[in-house]
Amino acid sequence: MISTSRNSPPNLDSDAMRLVITKQDYLLAVFLVTVLIASSAPLRAQDSETTFETIELDPITISGDWLGEATETDVKDYPGARSVLSEKELHTGRNRTLEDALRQVPSVRIEDETGTGVLPNIGIRGLNPLRSERVMVLQDGIPLSLAPYTGTGLSLFPTTLETIERVDVVRGGGAVHYGPNNVSGVINLISRPIPREFSGAVKQKLSVDEATGNLLSNTYGRVGGFITPNFGLQAQVNVITGKGGRDHSDTDVLNFVLDGEWYLSNRDSLKGRLQYYDVKADLPGALSPAQYAADRTQSQRPHDGFDARTLRGSLVYNREISNSAEFNWTNFVNVSERSFQFGQPFDPSVTDTTVSSSPRDFLVAGSEARYTYRFDTGSTSHKLIFGGRYVRENVDFVVDTRDLATGNTSRARDWRFETDAVAAYVSDTMTLMDGKLEITPGLRYEFVDTTFRNNSDGSQSSNDTGELLPGLAIGYQATESVFLFANTNRSLRVPQVAQVTRSAPIENELAWNYEAGMRYAYTTDLSVTATVFRIDFSDQIEFDRPSLTFQNLGKTRHEGVELEARWAPSVIPELELRGNYTFVDTKQRSGANVGNEVPFASRHQLNLAVDYTLDSWAFGLNGSYRSSAFSDAANTHAETADGAAGKLPSAWVWNMQMSKDLEIPGRDIRLTGAVHNIFDEDYYVRGVDVSPIGRVAEPGRSFSLALEAKF
Repeated sequence: MISTSRNSPPNLDSDAMRLVITKQDYLLAVFLVTVLIASSAPLRAQDSETTFETIELDPITISGDWLGEATETDVKDYPGARSVLSEKELHTGRNRTLEDALRQVPSVRIEDETGTGVLPNIGIRGLNPLRSERVMVLQDGIPLSLAPYTGTGLSLFPTTLETIERVDVVRGGGAVHYGPNNVSGVINLISRPIPREFSGAVKQKLSVDEATGNLLSNTYGRVGGFITPNFGLQAQVNVITGKGGRDHSDTDVLNFVLDGEWYLSNRDSLKGRLQYYDVKADLPGALSPAQYAADRTQSQRPHDGFDARTLRGSLVYNREISNSAEFNWTNFVNVSERSFQFGQPFDPSVTDTTVSSSPRDFLVAGSEARYTYRFDTGSTSHKLIFGGRYVRENVDFVVDTRDLATGNTSRARDWRFETDAVAAYVSDTMTLMDGKLEITPGLRYEFVDTTFRNNSDGSQSSNDTGELLPGLAIGYQATESVFLFANTNRSLRVPQVAQVTRSAPIENELAWNYEAGMRYAYTTDLSVTATVFRIDFSDQIEFDRPSLTFQNLGKTRHEGVELEARWAPSVIPELELRGNYTFVDTKQRSGANVGNEVPFASRHQLNLAVDYTLDSWAFGLNGSYRSSAFSDAANTHAETADGAAGKLPSAWVWNMQMSKDLEIPGRDIRLTGAVHNIFDEDYYVRGVDVSPIGRVAEPGRSFSLALEAKF
């Protein structure tokens, strides 16, 4: 088990070994790896001309990865709603954090808890964004959550924007191949690849909040390349320090990533990753309506904070057995700890009398094998995908409470959860009509067995569940410019660790997803996408703030329309315009609040963006709108005195950026300036997690300046 003390580094204890890792160790490792690569790469490349034979890989004719490489081609013929944020869109200067970038995607709702990007709250298609619990977030195809089955909530978000090259958001059709917890879609964060040639980059970004003058520093460095024709190595380090736009928002993040890639032969390859992520952040928390009106930047939660670290590793083996068969074997593990500290009572207008901490330790390992085979039967070609995965989760859940008056500490909870999860899936992509029509039926089976032990009294219980999750996807190239798609699938989310510890009994979340749409490329300049969708929950789970429990709302329905358009006129090649609109209608279809809307579902969302380049200059402007939404199942209109319930306001937020490529011989240097929330829109969300009562102010106007150099 990892130590839960902030003053002690993460450690693994066993009779055989003890591993101790500190920030200083990792920073030293970054320095040593950088020096090693920089000093040896040219020599090794030269030596390889005489000691290594460059491997010429056969053309890849088959891929078992259902999402492919997230290229423009992959998106055009994908049988579902899908958006890819390119490297250019992701790393434009007007994105302060990953949260800002994701706001540009249709149906995505973001609630900014910290102002520093360390705890994104992401919801899609009207689903509650709290802790990003109802969306499957992957990084390079591997679950990002610490416990993919019993801890889907990203109470630790172990990645940073600078280490990501692009983002693939799949809102429908991926449930059979990627699960569980994919009811609203799959977000795949794609890491920066190892470059073929040795190269590096450094970037320094400073952001200042206008109202408070708080400064946030973001420092990034990357170095790597292929040391030999067959072996590549890359090291990245990202350090974020400073404050967000409110009081009590000190943040300290270290993200270190070491990637390796090794071509064993012309058909075999290995990819490995080792990551250490460490974060310590104060949480400003919620304010009562009166406190918010007096000063929205203040904090009345002096004891709230967040402290976490994780050591993550993965190893992926891929073999192209033939031009018609492929085998992929993915293995991953994380050893993690995270703890929230929070004052009680939760009402921000009442002085704290106790302070609680909720440390959790995780040891999670998974292994997934996938086999893909392509064959023809007459006029029909088939691509069969068989996959299976095993995941083991050990989670220690402790809650300690300290009385501020007496200093006495008591242990409220000491629980352990052990979970074994097995998944198996199969799909057959049948291509007909000379490649114009693809039909993919699929079936996934999930079996989850969880044992709960109360260490305080020795009591123990267990629960297991097994579900068949079918899916069907259809894509049809009707004309050269029109692509039609439709899909349906069943999704599962088992009760979470945090939910089963509350008093209200809850059951599995099961939902059917339906989707149909069209992509229309009028010319190479203009493309339009339209999608209609529906999500039918059989027993949706929501957090009830008044009772502070999780409850099954019963049957709910989410349905709506997504419209997207992109125009890059050939007569003005420097200009690109993008926009999307989402309409969502939600209903509670059973229970005490039947007929009401589901909480945190804005009926209207609109995103607009324009980019223009002129020689070495680049200009960009984007705006995001979302309409008002209810924040409780009872659909309370008038805000309560403590801010626990009431309608959330609508908001228009605009950002702009200007970049200049500096003309320095032998150097690739870019200077970027940006203004975030140009018009200082004043809006808020409801309290989050450890500060559930009141208003949480969203970031006001801020300014940033970044300097990036590549070599």
